[in-house]
Amino acid sequence: MNNRPINALVLPGGGARGAYQVGVLKAIASLTPKGSANPFPIISGTSAGAVNASVIAANAQSFDKAINKLDHVWGNFKSNQVYKTDNLTMLKSSLHWLISIVLGGYPFGAPKSLLDNTPLQKLLESHIDFTNIQKNIDEDLIRAIGITAAGYTSQCSTSFFQTSMKIDKWSRARRRGVRCNVTIDHLMGSLAIPMIFPQININGEYFGDGAMRQSTPLSPAIHLGADRILVIGVRNQKIESINKNPQSDYPSFAHISGYVLDTLFMDGLYSDLERLISINKLIDSRGDISSEDSNPKMRAIDTMIINPTKSLTDIAHECRLSMPRSIRIILRGISGKDNSSASRLLSFLLFEAQYTKKLIDLGYKDAMAIEKDLSDFINGKNIPRLVTSG
Repeated sequence: MNNRPINALVLPGGGARGAYQVGVLKAIASLTPKGSANPFPIISGTSAGAVNASVIAANAQSFDKAINKLDHVWGNFKSNQVYKTDNLTMLKSSLHWLISIVLGGYPFGAPKSLLDNTPLQKLLESHIDFTNIQKNIDEDLIRAIGITAAGYTSQCSTSFFQTSMKIDKWSRARRRGVRCNVTIDHLMGSLAIPMIFPQININGEYFGDGAMRQSTPLSPAIHLGADRILVIGVRNQKIESINKNPQSDYPSFAHISGYVLDTLFMDGLYSDLERLISINKLIDSRGDISSEDSNPKMRAIDTMIINPTKSLTDIAHECRLSMPRSIRIILRGISGKDNSSASRLLSFLLFEAQYTKKLIDLGYKDAMAIEKDLSDFINGKNIPRLVTSG
């Protein structure tokens, strides 16, 4: 009998910060034999993490091929591949918002979003063959994939999952799991950052960025059968919380927006991780209790989390001039006198190679710094109950 634990990969959202995940995945690929299949039977992704998850699931027959695809796209990014950046489009968008605010939506109606991410959908459709996901599931190259988005009508964090296993849909407080075949619509819905990108209609309900209402980001992977989880974060709690330049001025719109996105993408993950650690300790402390008294559904989940060892906000600030001029003008307008206040927001929107390559390099170095533990995790060997990096 194969008692090898079922590994799950959890990729949270983070906009352009998702490039860091690619660097970590490159390190993992270097630790596996060339041409070997995907080492993660279960993959769960949200927002930008959902993109990386989908590429891996669609190319599960060759893990290094999947990561090479991600590396090529992320390492050569330009903002106009994600959203329209031409001056005319940005002028129209700005005027639409201004007229809508002044005239109450008349005569053009309320704007749907600040940015038009049609180029991103075309890019994803050209690089992801969603029909391959079911093929790879049927060939047991992957057990399940989950893509999370937030439903505006149901007011639930919805994990759309695709699998051939007998896994029932689930429903908990403000979160649910829905079995389906993952499509570009699910991916675009998971990516739909509120106010910034358009929301997506799926089966009559509009969905937005999966990080909204996702208070338990580890839950989908556990529902799908994970025994242990590798999480690739995009924020270092300690580094990013250091306030190097205390600000007494009223926070700008850019400052507030960056703060909101940072909270949206990452706070739920660390809260959920704390809960998992507490549950693991409780289960471990009951090790001497007979199996008749224990709950067979409860099991400890070994977890490894890899975080950046440098501030991605600082890196974005260093690369800020690579952002298209039209977007820089808007950021300057909403950040006021203190342009540095836009750096956190910029770190989520800076889809430019100068920035994403630095994040990929950082992710690779951070992962290789714990090469032994990472290799043991991939190969099903024993690891400590919790392994953290960064």
